Amino acid sequence: MQGKTVVVGVSGGIAAYKAAGLCSALVKEGAGVHVIMTESATRFITPLTFESLVKTPVITDIFKEPNPAEISHIALADKADLFVVAPATANTIGKVAHGIGDDMLTTTLLATRSTVLFAPAMNVNMYNNPIVQENLHRLRARGYLIAEPGEGPLACGYTGKGRLPEPEQLMEVIRAIFRQKQDMLGLRVLITAGGTRERIDPVRYISNDSSGKMGFALAETAALRGADVTLLAANVQLAPPGKVRLVPVESAQEMYEQVINRLPEQDIVIKAAAVADYRPIATAASKIKKNAERINLELVRNPDILAEVGARKTAGQVIVGFAAETDDLEANARDKLIRKNADLIVANDVTAEGAGFGTDTNVISMVRRDRPTRSLPLMSKREAAERILDEILEIRAERT
Repeated sequence: MQGKTVVVGVSGGIAAYKAAGLCSALVKEGAGVHVIMTESATRFITPLTFESLVKTPVITDIFKEPNPAEISHIALADKADLFVVAPATANTIGKVAHGIGDDMLTTTLLATRSTVLFAPAMNVNMYNNPIVQENLHRLRARGYLIAEPGEGPLACGYTGKGRLPEPEQLMEVIRAIFRQKQDMLGLRVLITAGGTRERIDPVRYISNDSSGKMGFALAETAALRGADVTLLAANVQLAPPGKVRLVPVESAQEMYEQVINRLPEQDIVIKAAAVADYRPIATAASKIKKNAERINLELVRNPDILAEVGARKTAGQVIVGFAAETDDLEANARDKLIRKNADLIVANDVTAEGAGFGTDTNVISMVRRDRPTRSLPLMSKREAAERILDEILEIRAERT
């Protein structure tokens, strides 16, 4: 971050105090930091706190220009290498999503051409409000980056999603943005994520615990690195990544058809979804009533998508599968690699702490035919996505 200019926008929420820690961390890593605060933010933490940390004037009023030789909101917008809004309140998110600039922060955001990262922080019910989610979707669609809020106890007394990530977590995202390469420009990438559902009747189904977080991290990271990404998402409750073509699917059969139809035009296929191995041989047209003490449910095997992709792949394609295991991790992953004719298997022990379904972290091993298994330590799924994509590009480079 040496020589980089970061503008930090602080809006009025109880989490504003965390922005001070973020500014301190940015300065320690060599960034030049400028802070813009909304009027309500100054009710939670003083401008003097930030000025003491960043050694530059904090701007709170669009009509007070510290330097008459320049217009502050245009000058800051131009010099920013990155703009971080932390905390980003529902009010600020809504304004920017609809092009409203009525204070120093929002006018500068509208004027900047730099990468913008919003870090939402608010009450869980506010965050889940459809209007707020729609505004976040609008921002993502326009290329803004969103740091997902954390889950846990909130200042309002509720527990749920809405916590501002800790400064070090935001720093990890910021570091990733600054080191982001455009080494996937022109590559077409197909990624599957989530867990398929196999209908028993209109209200019941067979499924699994996959949240889709690993697949979504891969899709967002690949898009940031320049790839043309199509994401087949099976029953996930996650906000869609920006600059990604999202295709919702439900069942294994739907996913199979989407993958096979799109396969010929892809350079890379990453099968991160947890696809059900079996489905009911027949789906009841109406709800099955609870009459008998026991019922028999006959299952039939689903198509093996990864094996079919492996059988159809062309010389230039890289095919990646995932193996969620509970024992004999490496042996099972290597067997899957050979049987499915994949180029890389990303394996994880879902019983390991921090590596199971629904977590924000992962512990992965990368298995290839021509080298020993590469095991990685516990890391965020975003960082794991970077490492997986690096491995894929290494495979492509070796072929050429």
